[in-house]
Amino acid sequence: MPVIRLKLGKLKVVRRQLLQRYEHQPFVSCLAGLYGCQWRRYQRARAQPGECCCSKVECGSFGLLILTFFLSFLFLYFWSEAQNDYNDFDWFNFGTLGFWFPWSLVLLVIAAALFTYIALLLVLAVCLLSEGQRLYLHWSHKTGIMVALAFSITATAILSDLWSKEWKTLLLSLQVTAPFLHVAALSLMAIVSWPVALHFFRMNKKVCQVALLGLYLSVLFSLYLVPLGMYSPCIKEAGTLGPAPALIGHRGAPMLAPENTVMSFEKAVEAGGEGLETDVTISYDGIPFLMHDSTLRRTTNIAEVFPNRTLLDASMFTWAELQQLNAGDWFLSRDPFGTVSSLSEVDHYQAQNQSIPSLAQFLEVAARSGKLVLFDLRRPPYGHPYSESYISTTLQVVQAHINSSQVLWLPSKDRELVQAVDPDLQQTSGAKASIQELTDAHITRLNLHYSTMSQQQISKYQSVNISTNLYVISQPWLYTLAWCAGAQSVTTNSVHILSNINKPLFLMTPEEYSLMWILTDAVSAFLVIAIFTFHWWRERGLPFWSSSRQTQENGPYSKFRTELSDVWSISSINVRPDLRSMPSSPSTPHLPTITEE
Repeated sequence: MPVIRLKLGKLKVVRRQLLQRYEHQPFVSCLAGLYGCQWRRYQRARAQPGECCCSKVECGSFGLLILTFFLSFLFLYFWSEAQNDYNDFDWFNFGTLGFWFPWSLVLLVIAAALFTYIALLLVLAVCLLSEGQRLYLHWSHKTGIMVALAFSITATAILSDLWSKEWKTLLLSLQVTAPFLHVAALSLMAIVSWPVALHFFRMNKKVCQVALLGLYLSVLFSLYLVPLGMYSPCIKEAGTLGPAPALIGHRGAPMLAPENTVMSFEKAVEAGGEGLETDVTISYDGIPFLMHDSTLRRTTNIAEVFPNRTLLDASMFTWAELQQLNAGDWFLSRDPFGTVSSLSEVDHYQAQNQSIPSLAQFLEVAARSGKLVLFDLRRPPYGHPYSESYISTTLQVVQAHINSSQVLWLPSKDRELVQAVDPDLQQTSGAKASIQELTDAHITRLNLHYSTMSQQQISKYQSVNISTNLYVISQPWLYTLAWCAGAQSVTTNSVHILSNINKPLFLMTPEEYSLMWILTDAVSAFLVIAIFTFHWWRERGLPFWSSSRQTQENGPYSKFRTELSDVWSISSINVRPDLRSMPSSPSTPHLPTITEE
């Protein structure tokens, strides 16, 4: 019997060609290598019809990956929307740690990096499942998932404890971003439907099929109904939007100049601010001056001039001592808003030489420009010469340097006495109260934190001529929300940015929103049904034409049979030419025999 001999080296080439074609496809190899470090073909395995896509351990890892994805997304979204208050967060850490560092940006970068890493892992997993591959997550990625999960949980818990009001910011942000998040979520569900449908039709156990499909459809239908519970003041009838809120510079224009300096207030006026906000305290010798903090160490060079008095209350310094301090160098060195590089040489020099201004200097800037004035007044500590008379001392300066009708008087102490002395002052309250209480106290304006924003309450107060000012709003999306809610004014760090916004960033009529919602749900449902129908057709092996043989060839194992048929064709290439033409007897099958030389 003739024997066909193939060299062992040629056999390895044949096996390598077959495996590379069937099992080591470039796309799948890349996916498996990145996800599970399975770069070699024999390390991987396809999930056969009826089998689970992964072991119990890998199922747990995949579930943990999904959980980490949502938690890391939640924290990243939460922290991104908290950008309005990054400056407060950084200065809070300065007061706690004693040195300046932009911790808010560092936290944002870490959160974004971890979320991107987890999202890429999830994309790889979904692609592998879409290719029918069994999942195997490398231990290094499992460690990375645990790090991302621990970071998200820890950071969320700490910020919730120290900065719980930011959750209200998150809820407010949904009034602007929810429609777009809804579209993104349904798009994601349409993509995920591909591997879900693939494994649903390959499962043999009805229980597993019901569990998989039930979970998927529950999430999908919940997303379809989410818009029913959505509320936004920016979804309103055409023609009902009021005028844009007036802008009040928070401590001037602190992004363009050192806060609470003459330069800062002049910049706010130049940028289009209609009002100026500041903080006032009284020096030891009775001069009202501008300072937000209780000490001078954050915004002056007191550590250089009076190194032994850095923690002393600011009001315990005389006006002559305060004038020895520089109130601008800190702004250039710390760059709290990341805007110093945008300053001109003239502005840079001017900022470097700013000093602490008195209340009289501040009022003169407002009086020249005809701007409103809003200030908070801090009472000096016990034992200070003006701890009892600080209100009357401040009121005398106000009456001497500006028209009282330009002043929004915020201090609540002795309000009745102040009203009797100067009835032209615009009495302003920092707390909500009933309409009766506010009108009895002659309140004409409320100064509230933006987290208390409510369209209903703003409208209610406006009906009795009580305006609402919201502080501190520096992000355009928050300004948009305040505009839609009907706020009359906002206190902001970014007068130069918000003054350029001519219309809300998000504004829809109820009809437009309903159309957007219905179209999104309809397109999503169509795609999901189409994908499930395609997988049902493919896994049932339905042919393009009627033929029982073709039906079998289109089944789930058709590709494997095609690849096996290639073994013969590939092997036949290496058969010795002189043996191909040898006749074979009917009793002796002409089969190739592999031997090693």
